[in-house]
Amino acid sequence: MRSLFPLGALLLAALPASLQARDYGQRGAVFPVIERDLLEQIHARLAQMEKSGETARLNEELKRRTIARVNRPDPVAGVIRASASRQWAFDPTITLAADIRGAKGELIHAAGTRVNPLDSVKLRGDLLFLDGDDPAQVAWSLRQEVNAKLILVKGAPLELMKARQRRFYFDQGGKLTDKFGIRATPARVRQNGRMLEVSEIALPPRKAQP
Repeated sequence: MRSLFPLGALLLAALPASLQARDYGQRGAVFPVIERDLLEQIHARLAQMEKSGETARLNEELKRRTIARVNRPDPVAGVIRASASRQWAFDPTITLAADIRGAKGELIHAAGTRVNPLDSVKLRGDLLFLDGDDPAQVAWSLRQEVNAKLILVKGAPLELMKARQRRFYFDQGGKLTDKFGIRATPARVRQNGRMLEVSEIALPPRKAQP
C-alpha cells in the first residue's frame, strides 16, 4: 500500500495562506488565575469545622437519627386498622425477563418462562402484618401459630422483641404490603397450594378511654 503522506503534504501546501496557522501575538490584557483550588477550599472548610466542633456535633446528630430510625422506622403510609374483614387470592407466578442458569452455565429456565416460586419453596409459616403500637393487634399476632413471621407496619420492633421475646420484622418502605395489596391490619398471608391467601382481619373496636 502506498503511503498517503505525500498526498496529504501536497494538499496542505495547496491551501490558501489565509487558512494556514498564524501567530497573532497577544491581544488584550491577561490576568493571573486568583481563584483558590476547590480541594484547598474543601480542606480548609473541613479543618474549620473540626476546630469549631461542628464535625463532632454533626456526627452525634447522625448517630442519634440512625439509632432512632432503627428503633422506630418510618411507618408504612396508607395502612390503617381494619374495620371490615376481606380476603383474596394472590398468584406469586412471575415471568422471567432473562435466562436462569446454574453454576456451570446450564439452562434452568429460559427467558419468558412463567415460574411459581411455591413449586420449589414452601412458605414455612404465615406472614402476619400488624401495627406494633396497637396492643390488640400485638396480642392477636402472638395468639397465632408460633412459626408465623410478625411484620410491623408501624411501631418499635426492637422494643417489642425485648418485651415479648419474639422476633419482629418491619416492612421497610411498605414493599410487602404494597406487593400483596394490603391496606389494613392486622393481615395474614398464608400458602394455599400454588396460591397465597391474603386476609385482612377486623378486630373488635377499641374501647373508649374513660
